[in-house]
Amino acid sequence: MLIKNRIFGYIILALALAGCAGTGDKSGPENDWIGEYGTLTAGEPAQIYGQLTDSVQSDATHNMAVLLPLSGDNAPVGRTIRTSVETAILQSGAKNLNVSFYDTTDNLSETIKTVLAGNPEVIVGPVFANNARIVRDAKPENIPVISFTSDATAVGDGVMTIALMPTNGVESIVREMKSDNIKKFIIMAPDTDSGHLMAGTALRAAEISEIEPVGVFYYNERDTDSIKNTAIDASLHNARTAAHTRARQVLSDILINEQLTAIEKSRLNIQLDKLSKTEAIGHLPYNAILFLGSGDDTKSLASFLRYYNVGASDAKFYGTTMWDGSDITSDLTMGGAKFATLSDPAPEFSLVYEQMSGAQPNRLASFGYDAANMAIGMMYSNKSNVAYLLDPSGYIGTDGLFRLKPTGDNERALRIMKLNASGTPQVVKPAATNFMTPLYNIEQRHIEPADPMELQTDGIDPDNYIQIPERLRSKYRSKTIGTNITKPTKFQRSQIIAFLPEDDSAPIKSENYKPVKLESVNRSYIDEYEIEE
Repeated sequence: MLIKNRIFGYIILALALAGCAGTGDKSGPENDWIGEYGTLTAGEPAQIYGQLTDSVQSDATHNMAVLLPLSGDNAPVGRTIRTSVETAILQSGAKNLNVSFYDTTDNLSETIKTVLAGNPEVIVGPVFANNARIVRDAKPENIPVISFTSDATAVGDGVMTIALMPTNGVESIVREMKSDNIKKFIIMAPDTDSGHLMAGTALRAAEISEIEPVGVFYYNERDTDSIKNTAIDASLHNARTAAHTRARQVLSDILINEQLTAIEKSRLNIQLDKLSKTEAIGHLPYNAILFLGSGDDTKSLASFLRYYNVGASDAKFYGTTMWDGSDITSDLTMGGAKFATLSDPAPEFSLVYEQMSGAQPNRLASFGYDAANMAIGMMYSNKSNVAYLLDPSGYIGTDGLFRLKPTGDNERALRIMKLNASGTPQVVKPAATNFMTPLYNIEQRHIEPADPMELQTDGIDPDNYIQIPERLRSKYRSKTIGTNITKPTKFQRSQIIAFLPEDDSAPIKSENYKPVKLESVNRSYIDEYEIEE
């Protein structure tokens, strides 16, 4: 085994991990990423990591190229993945394997020429979407690439990604909202390309689950003023406090100006006293909030929402994989909130990674480990590249079940966690263990980013929250108060929803289906979505 650009000084511990199966020479087409995939069926997934058995070793030399940011501001990202790749290589015990690392920081167009001159069988990386596009445009289609971008527009033509697709987490948690009997909800998302994309996914998932979205709110990440103002709008704070003020005014005016019986005075004073202990009145037009931002931003939003009188009894809180790894999971004030997340990394991997690097692995580290194991397994398998990489049965990786798809994106099985008062999240729905039942209906490349949606509400009529003598109602009638006094149109599913074929090979039959192109992005989604260190 030859690993260029680094001298190892590690003692690798033997781990009891399952090996890769397959012997003999490869056969079958190597560049028909769509056609061959359509002939495969899903079964039980296989393990992808472990030491190669002697039966799959051969005298043939195998070449792997790894493209990572090894210098500049993103060097820590590159080092994290590199450590994982090296761990997988050493554990595999692969013979006659040449691995070359290349820096993607500067002039990748020239670097890829050098990479291709080395005749790699597979390329692991790059990390960012713009780099993945450069590699896709420069390489022959038959050379597979296992990248780390979460931008579905940057993959395809043999470029795949092993990173978590944001749409998986959104669809999973919206499905959980459906099982919790949520009827109406609002979305609170960062004002970024990935935030708009995830909001669009939530709207599509809500349509499938027949849940009505009544508002889409965007805020600037890590911006306290923006988060506060967004919470004010989403909580109907101005309308609810104005309605509260009006209700107290009506009660006070009647007590001062009208001739009342003793019983009427007593009833009005009781109501006035009760209102003096609150700051707002009025029911919210939703019973759930879906947070699509990071754990830190969600904590800030939730804190402001509670301050503006949106409590646990008013709306349930839901989140996505964006909460993964944040300290929101130990926030006692978030008890009852649910979120989708990957399974915990395999403890064997966490142990050896910590021994290699001195730090606990993050999700990028586990993705790098899985990518390297996929690449090694492919090269030493007797299957064609397509049959191995795109096996619809999927693989059990470091973070659980996943599979790559011929379009370049992937699917990962997620579990649903619930935060509780003890500060320790509990699993309320385990991750799936196979793909024999399809996990997802939504594909990221077909999602239209969502525009903001003002809160759809009938407004708040203060008269509905107080009881005054019937003879005085017309004299003290109040106006309905609301930030957007709009009669919400009944949310309806499309007459025809086109579910994409599971293998992407069959044509779309629906006449109403029109593929939607994602708007171009200036930053890769991985910048905004996956790297929160």
